[in-house]
Amino acid sequence: MDKQNTVKHHSFDPLLSTPEAAAYLGVTEGTISVWRCTRRYPIPYIKIGRLVKYRKSALDAFLAQRTVGVSTIHEGGLS
Repeated sequence: MDKQNTVKHHSFDPLLSTPEAAAYLGVTEGTISVWRCTRRYPIPYIKIGRLVKYRKSALDAFLAQRTVGVSTIHEGGLS
């Protein structure tokens, strides 16, 4: 993929600030900051000077990876 296509590819993928990303995931700003600093979860982020930004698509991918499917539910309860 060349540079021009990369720019076009990411132009429709919004960048979210830490507070916006935390709200999107339903966690506190402190939680997402700890995850980033300790690398507890490998959520990709972008550093722009002292600013930290998250692509919405990266947050969606994180949620998809953490989603537990129907196949884990068995008759009589959860497994």
